[in-house]
Amino acid sequence: MGSLNPKKRARLKRKKRIRKNLVGTPERPRLSVFRSAKHIYAQVIDDTHGQTMVAASSMDKSVKEQPVFENKIAVAGFVGKLLGEMAIEKGIRQVVFDRNGFLYHGRVKAVSDGAREAGLDF
Repeated sequence: MGSLNPKKRARLKRKKRIRKNLVGTPERPRLSVFRSAKHIYAQVIDDTHGQTMVAASSMDKSVKEQPVFENKIAVAGFVGKLLGEMAIEKGIRQVVFDRNGFLYHGRVKAVSDGAREAGLDF
């Protein structure tokens, strides 16, 4: 973690601390969220096979086709809902939420709320 800025270093430190206790299994995979300055990415991962089962992001075609969102939190909520619907289609009902070291508010919270709304159980 050599020359990272202090904010990123703190996030990676939190991420390491969280991931120590979180493992995605085929029965209950891990819903991982990544937030960049412009976009939001979420994926459901089975860690035992190292496989991404479902993924959605603000760059997906279905998100881009939507009318303009009022803010990035609204986009994140839609991405969470989209991911939840895709996961339920694949037969995934329960997940473990991995906030990836990000604080649980704003866009990260919106993704989880959207996924819960779609029917995923955390």
